[in-house]
Formats: sequence, C-alpha cells, structure tokens
Amino acid sequence: MLEVYFFILGIVNSIFLIFVFLIRKNRLAILQRIGWAYLLLAIPAAYCIFLVVQEQKTARYSIFLGIFLAFLLLEWLYDYVLKINFRENLRKHWKWGVPYLGLYYAMNYGFVVMSWKTSLVWGLIMLGLFIIQIIANLWSHPKINK
Repeated sequence: MLEVYFFILGIVNSIFLIFVFLIRKNRLAILQRIGWAYLLLAIPAAYCIFLVVQEQKTARYSIFLGIFLAFLLLEWLYDYVLKINFRENLRKHWKWGVPYLGLYYAMNYGFVVMSWKTSLVWGLIMLGLFIIQIIANLWSHPKINK
C-alpha cells in the first residue's frame, strides 16, 4: 500500500509544481492566493512515513519523504514566515536558493527512483513529469539581459 500512496503523492506533487510554474509567469496574484495549498502535501507525506513503519518498508522511503517534508518546510519558511523573494534574483539571494534547490532536486530524485524501483512504468511517468517540471520552470523564468 505504501508504494501506491508514495507514487500518488509524487504525481500530485509534480502536477502541482507544473501548475505553479505555468501560472507563475502571468498569474502571480492567483499563485499568491492559492500557493499555500501546496503545503498541505505534508499531511499525506507524514501518513506515508507512518506506513513505512507500519509495513516495515525500507528506510529509503522515510529518507526521501523526510527530504520532501524539509522542502515543504523551507517553502513555508521562505514564502510565509521570512517572506524572502529569493526566486526573483537567485544570484543575489544564492545563499537562500542553494538549500532550496538542493532539496527540490533531491525530492524529485526520490520520487523518480523509489517509484522506478517499484515499477518501470511508474518510474518513467515520474521521470516524464519531472522533465515537464523543468521545462515549465525554465519557461516561466524571466529572460536575463546581460
């Protein structure tokens, strides 16, 4: 059961991030109103950690879920507590961006790899969604003029 919940959590996470990246470019006001909903993914992530213990699955699931929860915590801390707009100028705010991006890539790696270990098809779906995330993210960033 854990594997299914983990995979579904990964899909919901990826779809939400793709949505965020796509609306960020032209509809920032909407994103600021509904962006907090992404943080609610901490609830099913915590439930998955409970399932890891209950079903006595490999600790790797807990590690990657912990990374995901750390990413959500950093998202909440930067956006809602400290209100740091580090995304606007990553060169200026690189000290804030490095841990955020590190957790972002590690979290996605975990969703791809752990799904891949369960099913090749699931892994390919997660990899495809991650690639779409990257493309949407790059598309939504403003062009930098030198």
